[in-house]
Amino acid sequence: MPSTSHDELIAAAEAVLSRHTVEGRLFGDVGAALVTEAGSVYTGVCVDTGSGTGFCAELAAIAAMVTAREYRIAKVVAVWRDEGGPLHVLPPCGRCREFLRQIDPGNLDTEVVLGRRESAPLRELLPAHAWPAPLD
Repeated sequence: MPSTSHDELIAAAEAVLSRHTVEGRLFGDVGAALVTEAGSVYTGVCVDTGSGTGFCAELAAIAAMVTAREYRIAKVVAVWRDEGGPLHVLPPCGRCREFLRQIDPGNLDTEVVLGRRESAPLRELLPAHAWPAPLD
Protein backbone atom coordinates (compact mmCIF):
# COMPACT_ATOMS: atom_id res chain seq x y z
CA MET A 1 0.00 0.00 0.00
CA PRO A 2 1.38 3.45 -0.88
CA SER A 3 2.53 5.63 1.99
CA THR A 4 1.14 8.93 0.72
CA SER A 5 0.27 11.02 3.77
CA HIS A 6 -3.00 12.87 4.23
CA ASP A 7 -1.13 16.18 3.91
CA GLU A 8 0.53 15.11 0.64
CA LEU A 9 -2.78 14.04 -0.88
CA ILE A 10 -4.53 17.19 0.37
CA ALA A 11 -1.76 19.28 -1.22
CA ALA A 12 -2.18 17.42 -4.54
CA ALA A 13 -5.92 18.15 -4.50
CA GLU A 14 -5.34 21.77 -3.51
CA ALA A 15 -2.85 22.19 -6.37
CA VAL A 16 -5.56 21.60 -9.00
CA LEU A 17 -8.10 24.03 -7.53
CA SER A 18 -8.84 26.59 -10.24
CA ARG A 19 -12.14 28.28 -9.44
CA HIS A 20 -13.38 30.11 -12.51
CA THR A 21 -16.59 30.75 -14.40
CA VAL A 22 -17.34 30.53 -18.09
CA GLU A 23 -20.62 32.09 -19.22
CA GLY A 24 -22.06 31.69 -15.72
CA ARG A 25 -20.93 28.08 -15.21
CA LEU A 26 -18.58 27.34 -12.31
CA PHE A 27 -15.54 25.13 -12.81
CA GLY A 28 -12.74 23.86 -10.58
CA ASP A 29 -13.82 25.10 -7.16
CA VAL A 30 -13.40 21.56 -5.78
CA GLY A 31 -10.25 19.54 -6.40
CA ALA A 32 -9.70 15.87 -5.70
CA ALA A 33 -6.69 13.59 -5.54
CA LEU A 34 -6.44 9.87 -5.18
CA VAL A 35 -3.60 7.42 -4.87
CA THR A 36 -3.97 3.93 -6.31
CA GLU A 37 -2.85 0.66 -4.82
CA ALA A 38 0.05 0.83 -7.32
CA GLY A 39 1.10 4.25 -5.97
CA SER A 40 -0.05 6.45 -8.87
CA VAL A 41 -1.66 9.80 -8.05
CA TYR A 42 -4.56 11.16 -10.13
CA THR A 43 -6.33 14.49 -9.74
CA GLY A 44 -9.46 16.15 -11.05
CA VAL A 45 -11.76 19.12 -10.58
CA CYS A 46 -15.52 19.49 -10.48
CA VAL A 47 -17.62 20.75 -13.35
CA ASP A 48 -20.92 22.37 -12.38
CA THR A 49 -23.65 22.73 -14.99
CA GLY A 50 -27.13 24.17 -14.81
CA SER A 51 -28.70 21.00 -16.16
CA GLY A 52 -27.31 18.73 -13.44
CA THR A 53 -25.09 16.84 -15.86
CA GLY A 54 -21.89 18.10 -14.22
CA PHE A 55 -19.68 15.94 -12.06
CA CYS A 56 -17.69 15.98 -8.86
CA ALA A 57 -13.92 16.30 -8.64
CA GLU A 58 -13.63 12.72 -7.38
CA LEU A 59 -15.28 11.46 -10.58
CA ALA A 60 -12.81 13.43 -12.70
CA ALA A 61 -9.85 11.92 -10.79
CA ILE A 62 -11.35 8.44 -11.12
CA ALA A 63 -11.81 8.93 -14.86
CA ALA A 64 -8.11 9.80 -15.19
CA MET A 65 -7.24 6.68 -13.19
CA VAL A 66 -9.44 4.42 -15.31
CA THR A 67 -7.97 5.96 -18.48
CA ALA A 68 -4.60 4.69 -17.20
CA ARG A 69 -6.17 1.23 -16.61
CA GLU A 70 -6.01 1.36 -12.83
CA TYR A 71 -9.04 0.61 -10.67
CA ARG A 72 -8.02 0.08 -7.01
CA ILE A 73 -7.95 3.24 -4.92
CA ALA A 74 -5.89 3.25 -1.73
CA LYS A 75 -6.80 6.76 -0.57
CA VAL A 76 -8.93 9.67 -1.82
CA VAL A 77 -9.59 13.27 -0.79
CA ALA A 78 -11.55 16.27 -2.07
CA VAL A 79 -10.92 19.87 -1.03
CA TRP A 80 -12.72 23.18 -1.45
CA ARG A 81 -11.69 26.77 -0.76
CA ASP A 82 -14.12 29.66 -0.78
CA GLU A 83 -12.80 32.80 -2.42
CA GLY A 84 -9.92 33.81 -0.14
CA GLY A 85 -11.11 31.52 2.64
CA PRO A 86 -9.66 28.53 4.44
CA LEU A 87 -9.24 25.14 2.84
CA HIS A 88 -11.86 22.48 3.68
CA VAL A 89 -11.77 18.72 3.19
CA LEU A 90 -15.10 17.51 1.80
CA PRO A 91 -16.44 13.99 2.29
CA PRO A 92 -17.58 12.36 -0.96
CA CYS A 93 -21.25 12.76 -1.78
CA GLY A 94 -23.46 9.68 -2.03
CA ARG A 95 -23.05 9.47 -5.81
CA CYS A 96 -19.26 9.49 -5.49
CA ARG A 97 -19.31 6.92 -2.68
CA GLU A 98 -21.32 4.53 -4.82
CA PHE A 99 -19.16 5.27 -7.89
CA LEU A 100 -15.98 4.46 -5.92
CA ARG A 101 -17.51 1.15 -4.87
CA GLN A 102 -18.61 0.19 -8.35
CA ILE A 103 -15.23 0.85 -10.00
CA ASP A 104 -13.75 -2.10 -8.06
CA PRO A 105 -15.28 -4.10 -5.17
CA GLY A 106 -11.96 -3.76 -3.30
CA ASN A 107 -12.54 -0.01 -3.10
CA LEU A 108 -14.79 -0.61 -0.10
CA ASP A 109 -11.46 -0.57 1.75
CA THR A 110 -10.42 2.79 0.23
CA GLU A 111 -9.26 5.22 2.90
CA VAL A 112 -11.37 8.37 2.58
CA VAL A 113 -9.54 11.38 3.99
CA LEU A 114 -11.88 13.49 6.15
CA GLY A 115 -9.26 15.85 7.61
CA ARG A 116 -5.54 16.20 8.23
CA ARG A 117 -5.65 13.46 10.87
CA GLU A 118 -9.00 11.83 10.20
CA SER A 119 -10.10 9.20 7.71
CA ALA A 120 -12.49 6.28 7.38
CA PRO A 121 -12.78 3.31 5.06
CA LEU A 122 -15.38 3.75 2.34
CA ARG A 123 -17.36 0.80 3.75
CA GLU A 124 -18.08 2.88 6.88
CA LEU A 125 -19.33 5.80 4.79
CA LEU A 126 -21.46 3.52 2.61
CA PRO A 127 -22.96 1.22 5.25
CA ALA A 128 -25.60 -0.52 3.13
CA HIS A 129 -23.16 -1.45 0.37
CA ALA A 130 -24.00 -5.17 -0.03
CA TRP A 131 -26.38 -6.17 -2.79
CA PRO A 132 -29.63 -7.39 -1.25
CA ALA A 133 -30.54 -11.05 -1.03
CA PRO A 134 -33.60 -12.26 -2.92
CA LEU A 135 -36.86 -12.05 -0.99
CA ASP A 136 -37.87 -15.61 -1.83
